[in-house]
Amino acid sequence: MTMYILIIVWSIINKSFCSYKVNTKTQRFCRNEYNLTGLCNRSACPLANSQYATVREEDGNCFLYMKTVERSGFPRNMWEKVKLSKSLEKALRQINEYLIYWPGFIKQKCKQRLLKISQYLIRMRKLRLRRQKKLVPIQRKQERRERRREEKALVAARLDSAIEKELLERLKRGTYGDIYNFPQVAFNKALEEEEDAEVNMEGEDYGEDEENEGEEAEEEIDEELEKELEEESENEEIEYVEADSDLERELESESDMEDIEPKATTSVKDNTRRKPRLEIEYETETLSKNAKRTV
Repeated sequence: MTMYILIIVWSIINKSFCSYKVNTKTQRFCRNEYNLTGLCNRSACPLANSQYATVREEDGNCFLYMKTVERSGFPRNMWEKVKLSKSLEKALRQINEYLIYWPGFIKQKCKQRLLKISQYLIRMRKLRLRRQKKLVPIQRKQERRERRREEKALVAARLDSAIEKELLERLKRGTYGDIYNFPQVAFNKALEEEEDAEVNMEGEDYGEDEENEGEEAEEEIDEELEKELEEESENEEIEYVEADSDLERELESESDMEDIEPKATTSVKDNTRRKPRLEIEYETETLSKNAKRTV
């Protein structure tokens, strides 16, 4: 019964329409993923054969797919999937074990397909290990757009720097007087530059200022001493005190003696200053009487 169904299926595919069939001038090809050879013929068609096997590659691994008549009624479980070894010899041995009673055509084509798949997997591994040049497409429009943006940004930067310099010069000249709506960052930057310049100038003049200050301090000390001496000389006053009769006699006798001495001695003594004399009164108390003495 199944043989008649498969013959009817192939007659429809061969003479009429099939979605997997591709006609060319020389041959007909099959695009079904389970096809062994890629050709559209009776022995290689997976739809017109109830017992069929093929080899497929998934993520670098080879698998053997097998279809039997017993599972034809269950489309979900129609294909049996068996993973093959990466070693070619072991994979061929597995194919011989699973397809021991299958037609020789299917067995031979599965081995050929396994050999081709293993060969292109080896070439893929070698290409991955080699250095390959990566081709990057050039986007002309994007490059032109970026170039224009760069030019505009450069012009804007030059304009900003020119405006900043002009404003700083006007600020130094005092054109505006008070500052209104001036960029705070540029203002702070200008102040920092001026402070640095002042610090450098102070560092250079520091040694000279110390020497000048030392000399000025010595001169001030000398001037203060001279002023104090002048004030003391001005404040000195000669005081005269009345003397008693005895003292007057003594002074007269001394003046007579001075007249007798030579003129040289008189000239020296006249230059000397008289010390002021004071009158002191004191009392002494005793048991018998009080005494009062005057000097």
